[in-house]
Amino acid sequence: MNKRILLLVSFFFLVIGINAQTAKSLYVNMPDSLNQLLTKVNREDFADFLASKMKAVVQNKFDKKSEMKELTDDYLMVQTTESSTFQMKILPLSDSTRIICAVKTFYGPACDSEVHFYNMKWKEMPASNYITLPSQADFFVSVDTTQEESFIMASSVLTMDLVKADLSSKDQKISFMYTTPETLGRDDLAKLSPFLKKDAVKMEWKKGRFVKE
Repeated sequence: MNKRILLLVSFFFLVIGINAQTAKSLYVNMPDSLNQLLTKVNREDFADFLASKMKAVVQNKFDKKSEMKELTDDYLMVQTTESSTFQMKILPLSDSTRIICAVKTFYGPACDSEVHFYNMKWKEMPASNYITLPSQADFFVSVDTTQEESFIMASSVLTMDLVKADLSSKDQKISFMYTTPETLGRDDLAKLSPFLKKDAVKMEWKKGRFVKE
């Protein structure tokens, strides 16, 4: 077997190996630096419990409970603590290349999320290469000149931007909900509500990037 054939065979098995990686195997082998609350044994136990049709609950490093809520070949969701969750989804970049999208959500005065992207070896990639995150304006309806003053007054109470991201387990989509209004008092929320869109901002993975539906 000459060198060219050996290289082709090696590449073939490398591609198969990359494509064969599941959410389970990637999560189990993710660097501890990216998941400091759960050990590799914890992450292995999650999958074993689910495979045995048991509740996937483990004791994390803080002696608190963490639970894997859902696991498929390309998606998982973990309730890391009472006030945080972790989601990940494997997405295609090409026929032979995949990327990991990970969403960390924290529950403070309202939900707020971070969206990260990693290659299949858990090296972080620039998020801007794969998504343009929604701006505050994306969550509001268009206003005409007769509503402009009322909108300016109503939105003046918004001193921060909190957004909850949610990866879909069923398809290659991500949605965003504007959660800052949940921190407002009743009167301020009543003034702002007429200007808020009712639906989440939804994006779909197309040609290696999340784009708005």
